[in-house]
Amino acid sequence: MVGLGPGDERLLPPMAREAIESARTIVGYGPYIDMVPPELLQDKTVVSTGMTREVDRCRRAVAAALSGSPTAVVCSGDPGVYAMAGLVLELLETMDPQGLIEPEIIPGIPALTAAAAILGGPLTHDFASVSLSDLLTPWDLIEKRIECAAQGDFVLAIYNPRSKKRDWQLARARDILLKTKSPDTPVGLVRQAWRSGGECKIMTLQGLDPAMADMLSILIIGNSRTRIINNRLVTPRGYFDKYPAPGP
Repeated sequence: MVGLGPGDERLLPPMAREAIESARTIVGYGPYIDMVPPELLQDKTVVSTGMTREVDRCRRAVAAALSGSPTAVVCSGDPGVYAMAGLVLELLETMDPQGLIEPEIIPGIPALTAAAAILGGPLTHDFASVSLSDLLTPWDLIEKRIECAAQGDFVLAIYNPRSKKRDWQLARARDILLKTKSPDTPVGLVRQAWRSGGECKIMTLQGLDPAMADMLSILIIGNSRTRIINNRLVTPRGYFDKYPAPGP
C-alpha cells in the first residue's frame, strides 16, 4: 500500500517511488493512477477502477499478489489516512489466512498536512479530523464527532466536505461548530493542494460559504487560539505563555 502524497511529483516519497518501481501490478482509483509518474507504469499491469469500487480493486490487488505478482495499491496522500491500508489488511485476513503475503505500508503525505503547509501553521497543537462523507459512516455519528471536537477546542480538519450529491452536510457542520466556537474563528480552505490549479482561501467560520468547497478540498477550522499572522493561519503551541516573548 503506497502513499503518493498530494499529487506533486516532487512530493512523491522516495520509498513510494521504489515500491512502485519494483511492483509488477499497480492497482488504484483512476485519478490516483494518473498521479503516478508515467515512466513508473511502463511494462506494468495496471488495474484502475472508479469511485465506490474500493473493495473490488483491493480484492484484485490481493489476488494479483497471491498469484506471485509484486503489487502496489496506490493511494493519494497517505494509505493509512482515509485510504486503502485498512481495507487491504481486512481482505488479507480472509483471502490469505495462511499469511503468504507480507504486506508493507509505505507512508505518504496526508492531505491535511499538505493543506496545513499551504495555510501556515494551523496544526501545531492538538487537532482532530472528520470526513463528512456518510457513505460508510452514519451521519448522526459524524455529527457527534464534530460536536466533541468543538467542545474539546480541537483544531478540526474536514475531509470530503461537499459533493454534488452531498450538498448540505458542510452547512450543517458549520452550524454545529458555531454553537461552541466563535463566529470569528479562522478557517482555511485549500483546494487541489500542491496540484495544478490549487487554491487557498482564509475566512471566518461565520463567513464560510459551503459552495466554495468540493471533494478536492480540505478545510481546517481553528481553535479558540488560532489567529491570522501575515495572511497565514497559526495555532500557537503556547511557548510564549511559558517563555518570555522576544523584543522587537
